[in-house]
Amino acid sequence: MYSQTLLLHLLLLLVLYVLSSIPLSLSQTNYYRYSNCQPVPYSCGKIHFNLQYPFELDGSDRPGYCGHPDFHLTCINNNSTLLISINGLSYQVTHVDVARRALTLVAVLFVGQECPQLIYDTTFASSDFQYTDDDVNLTVYFNCTEKPTSASMLYTIECLSEVAPHPSYYALYEGGDSDAGDKCSSVTEVPINRTAAEKLMKSNSSFGDALREGFELRWIIGSGWCGACIESGGVCGYNASSPRNPTCFCRYGSFGGSCPAGDPVPSTSKKGRVIGISVAAVGSSLLCMLCFVIYIHKKRGKRSPSRELHPSDAELGSNHYQTHVFSYDELEEATDGFHASKELGDGGFGTVYRGKLRDGRTVAVKRLYENNYKRVEQFMNEVGILSRLRHQNLVSLYGCTSRRSRELLLVYELIPNGTVADHLHGPFSLKRALTWPIRIRIAVETADALAYLHAVDPPIVHRDIKTNNILLDASFHVKVADFGLSRLFPTNATHVSTAPQGTPGYVDPEYHKCYQLTDKSDVYSFGVVLVELISSKPAVDITRSRDEINLANLAVRRIQKCELEQLVDPELGYDSDSAVKKMITMVAELAFRCLQPDGDMRPPIREVLELLKGIEEEGYKVEGDELGDDIGGEGDCAGFSKKTAPFSPDSVTHQWESWTTTPNTSK
Repeated sequence: MYSQTLLLHLLLLLVLYVLSSIPLSLSQTNYYRYSNCQPVPYSCGKIHFNLQYPFELDGSDRPGYCGHPDFHLTCINNNSTLLISINGLSYQVTHVDVARRALTLVAVLFVGQECPQLIYDTTFASSDFQYTDDDVNLTVYFNCTEKPTSASMLYTIECLSEVAPHPSYYALYEGGDSDAGDKCSSVTEVPINRTAAEKLMKSNSSFGDALREGFELRWIIGSGWCGACIESGGVCGYNASSPRNPTCFCRYGSFGGSCPAGDPVPSTSKKGRVIGISVAAVGSSLLCMLCFVIYIHKKRGKRSPSRELHPSDAELGSNHYQTHVFSYDELEEATDGFHASKELGDGGFGTVYRGKLRDGRTVAVKRLYENNYKRVEQFMNEVGILSRLRHQNLVSLYGCTSRRSRELLLVYELIPNGTVADHLHGPFSLKRALTWPIRIRIAVETADALAYLHAVDPPIVHRDIKTNNILLDASFHVKVADFGLSRLFPTNATHVSTAPQGTPGYVDPEYHKCYQLTDKSDVYSFGVVLVELISSKPAVDITRSRDEINLANLAVRRIQKCELEQLVDPELGYDSDSAVKKMITMVAELAFRCLQPDGDMRPPIREVLELLKGIEEEGYKVEGDELGDDIGGEGDCAGFSKKTAPFSPDSVTHQWESWTTTPNTSK
């Protein structure tokens, strides 16, 4: 046996040495980045274009080097609405013209508003974009005690007279009044389509309609060199270590600006080519010999196919991971060839199928969309994390295929009752199965799972807590799932610096802004889940008014205005059951604390768990029950604000405005 192993190693080294001598033109037919970054047709609602540089897409299988991080797109609302975040504001993309390198955008702030009350400066001073000839600026003077004097032609915004004590105006082609800041609450500039502006001046459209027409921006990043790259037969890409330098992926490698003319393979003499071909022939012969020896060696082995590991996959079956490695054939058989009738649902990373193993177990098999480097990373991450965890409220991992398998497959226990999102505002919502006692228990069990993750050594930050990742069993008990984005957190570290990832509407705004992931990032996401549980509303809904597209923002505003009854799902008994009303109010207060924009002001998940347990088990006797027996009334609402002084409306409002209508766009 020892001599056989030694022979295998010697043959393998010889083959590797020979193959390393083969010219590039013989050993490599296509540079992987060139293949991965080819333009592909893409659709989101009514928007159709070829996805290519500089765009990258949330949930896409395209690697990050195919697009620029400042051009990250997110498709939401059941794949009907395309968003892009620029300069800290979110814009709805209504048209993409790849040939002209132009986007038509509408600020999300204006979507769904007949008369926007607060106008943010949405002009651009970015090296990535420039205006087109179809754009003009609209100067808006809001709530003016005196009429601005420097503007030549002012038009009154009639619809704002109902919400502001003083008149508001707009003017075209003006740069603003130098002393308008003393006369008006705010003076801002808004880019607008020239045709829409002309209709507005002729009173053929309303102020809100004109803003919702949007404006056009031409992206200038990659200007010049990207066109040259494409003309030379390459595809444009992004180099994180040198982000502003041209990067062109060609058939045989990466180059600056464009692909080399003619044969890009380094020149080789005829003699060298003959030698190369000869070496390749010898290498092929040795490779065939090696394959034969390996075949004989394996045939004599005693391992079963479902437990056989590729050498590079030894870690999957190690004592560290403790997971079973299935063969692809076994899982293909278990799912009837991944038949459509076995599909349980689609997620951001793959399709899940119902399967039945040879030992009789019914399982859920997640089939990752693409076997590329990013999927392998997520695959190994989820295996590595779930294989070391054991908790009653975490989904159990039964095993996986080898990372070298023809497809990446993960095998979990089957959780048959859908997700919390399905029951709150999805296909199961009409059943009204989630009563208030079940919802508060879901909150407790989810918090318990998170507290466990944050307490293990090293701690784990889930990074994608959302109602779609909270599964329910037949008795409506929680199983938290999907650890593809989770991170092991260094012990005693205050944060981990990493690019924001997660789902729009759930991502911690501080993490989004500062690129610093902490355990409080999970607390923020859980705060959104708490609001979903009391409201039955989705985390992001672009059909809501501009200030309420993000559920977190809607909830904070309702709580601050003492309008909790407008947030709560009326089916829960908030108006008819005083005990339920009090518990929901306490959960709303806790959610309010979790949703603070400053992570240091959020409670740790362990404290959140204990408070939720108190609300569930005793209802009335929790810390802070001095709120009184009639919580929800006008006087108590004022008391609510005082008792949450560190998290008071006055201390939150200004900071909150900068991100409330900017859903995060991370993969």
